[in-house]
Amino acid sequence: MIDDATFGNAKALYKTFGCKLNFAETSTVARQFAERGIRRVSTGETPDIIVVNTCSVTDVADKKCRQSIRSLARRYPDAKILVTGCYAQLKSEEVASLPGVVVVAGIDQKQNLAKFLDEWAASHEMVSVVNKWRDIRDFTPSCARGDRTRYFLKIQDGCDYFCSYCTIPLARGRSRSGKIADIVKQAEQVAAEGGKEIVITGVNIGDFGKGSDETFFDLIRRLDDVDGIERYRISSIEPNLLSDEIIEWVAQSKRFMPYFHIPLQSGDDDVLRLMRRHYDTSLFRHRIEKVREVMPDAFIGVDLIVGARGETVERFDNSCRFIESLDISRLHVFTYSERPGTQALNIPHVVSQADKHRRTSKVLAISERKLADFSRRFLGTVRPVLVEHSRRATVSSGFTDNYLKVEIPASPALDNHIVNVRLKSLAPDGEKVIGELAS
Repeated sequence: MIDDATFGNAKALYKTFGCKLNFAETSTVARQFAERGIRRVSTGETPDIIVVNTCSVTDVADKKCRQSIRSLARRYPDAKILVTGCYAQLKSEEVASLPGVVVVAGIDQKQNLAKFLDEWAASHEMVSVVNKWRDIRDFTPSCARGDRTRYFLKIQDGCDYFCSYCTIPLARGRSRSGKIADIVKQAEQVAAEGGKEIVITGVNIGDFGKGSDETFFDLIRRLDDVDGIERYRISSIEPNLLSDEIIEWVAQSKRFMPYFHIPLQSGDDDVLRLMRRHYDTSLFRHRIEKVREVMPDAFIGVDLIVGARGETVERFDNSCRFIESLDISRLHVFTYSERPGTQALNIPHVVSQADKHRRTSKVLAISERKLADFSRRFLGTVRPVLVEHSRRATVSSGFTDNYLKVEIPASPALDNHIVNVRLKSLAPDGEKVIGELAS
């Protein structure tokens, strides 16, 4: 049992759902708890505290979070459960009713979880602090590695776009950013800790600096000059904010990798208008072709929503033809689900669950084929791989500069080192490449 007064020497379990941004923020919470003497639970140990950082991008995400909290409460009935994240922000009363939960913290309150734990210990009454989305104004920095080799650097939070299907602005509030000088200092600290790769994260990172005289382009140019960091990756960036200037600059950058993740959401212009997206398929195609022109080897990942309201059979077919025509590397597929409070609920033509399932399967098959085709282009070549910390006794893994996942024979001495690897063959699952150290 833990000491309710101080929680000193307590053990904490961290469970994270959703985006890279959530994982970065969970790692920051874990670091704050560690500074108070609350260590991360080891395998086989029983946690005294459980932190659940939730997602609410779909109703399936809500369901997974609920099920996980209930499961953790059954497995560890004496543990104190603290819940934060988008699900906690949007459905705080529902979260507070779940078994074992003693703290519910809104999206802008993650940094205060330790304080809320103290408040619960003093009163043994539920602590729930959730601000309205319009009142979420502060930017909370986060840069953490967690259990991975790569670091995740949060540069921006919130979104002002209000796409018709999306609850993110309601969950994370308005767009807000850090300052370039502060973010550069965080990157310098990563370098001092021996970090080699940083993934730049946020909700709408291309919107960085909105309302100030700083821009995303200013930021990445400053980060490129940080000694010690060998790789940066730009996480999901809106196509209307990914300018030709940025693409051309990344192509000649010292440290930014040939990698882009660009949300499309639909390959049909009518559906894009219903979604209230800020571009059309013509602009999106231009962005893909521009990347291929200056970075032929770049990995291009694309988000796609399947079965949205208004997606007729004809519009879905248009979308499939469009993505088939693009020279992309992989699709990240979301099956549309109704989200309370969104404008999409007013759009006619609802796609049945059976049709959503069939369409999702079709698009996933396209994605698998495109990933296999992209990967095969590099078989027999040698590419630099940042080897991640080994998790299996016989295999080490890592990513090439252009984001192919590679497995090589285990070599713990190579952890967190960039080595040249010859890419030999596709793994049976098609998700990764089997390689060997190049002589």
